[in-house]
Amino acid sequence: MPLSKKLLLTLACLSLSLSTANADDSPLKICAAEDEMPYSNNKDEGFENKLAQLAGEALHKKVEYVYWTDPRYYLRDTLDKGLCDVVIGVDTGDPRVSTSVPYYRSGYVFITRKDSQAINNWDSEALKKAQRIAFVPGSPAEVMLRAIGRYNDLFNYSQELVGYKSKRNQYVKYDTGKLVSEVASGHAEVAALWGPAAGRYVKASSAPLTMTVIPDTNKRADGEKVGHHYSTSMAVRKGNEALLAQLNQVIKSKQPEIRQLLEAEGIPLLDAETVAVATTH
Repeated sequence: MPLSKKLLLTLACLSLSLSTANADDSPLKICAAEDEMPYSNNKDEGFENKLAQLAGEALHKKVEYVYWTDPRYYLRDTLDKGLCDVVIGVDTGDPRVSTSVPYYRSGYVFITRKDSQAINNWDSEALKKAQRIAFVPGSPAEVMLRAIGRYNDLFNYSQELVGYKSKRNQYVKYDTGKLVSEVASGHAEVAALWGPAAGRYVKASSAPLTMTVIPDTNKRADGEKVGHHYSTSMAVRKGNEALLAQLNQVIKSKQPEIRQLLEAEGIPLLDAETVAVATTH
């Protein structure tokens, strides 16, 4: 082979090698909340920060965050614009994105003091008598409080629990830690919250608390089901199937580590068999 052709072939191979190396060295760009504990913050203190780090290590990539502040627009303003590539916590099957196999399933919970009567469902007599019930408006808890006729008389109390309101876009934020502390202090008799958001604060409470998963059999007055159990996945932009396949492999291979991390967080985990089956496909 003439020297010029050998040189060209060598340069082409070198260029391809460098290109491959650079691709392998590309960071794993995570769309994350700047201050949305216990999920994530810009100090790497949330459990989704830990999950992101686990995924990065499994893929041998450095994790880089692109932070958002308003959960209403985070997909539009970050993932859809290509500023980042992965969202750690979304509902499995969210139509706006391509979601991975679920890495956990959890539910809404009732939180009470251990020295008080436990509440197991929305038909409980204790809910009819409670003076204060902490909840996040817009959640299934609000729907069920309306269904059992308690929403209106709790409205003023719920407004006292607002922790933040943006002047720019009127985004209202409820601090889950504060809602749990309402029960721990005895100011509220019960809280009805999303288990993964509450687990850390229930576990850390100085006053012993009971966290009871609410059954997924609740209906509104018109008979429409009100879901209380949900599966959670990682997500990528639609069309990014290569990265999605990599995330699926991480979830399958790291399921024991993921479960250990979530259990340490105090998150109530449901249907372990369902998640295990999902991760085998």
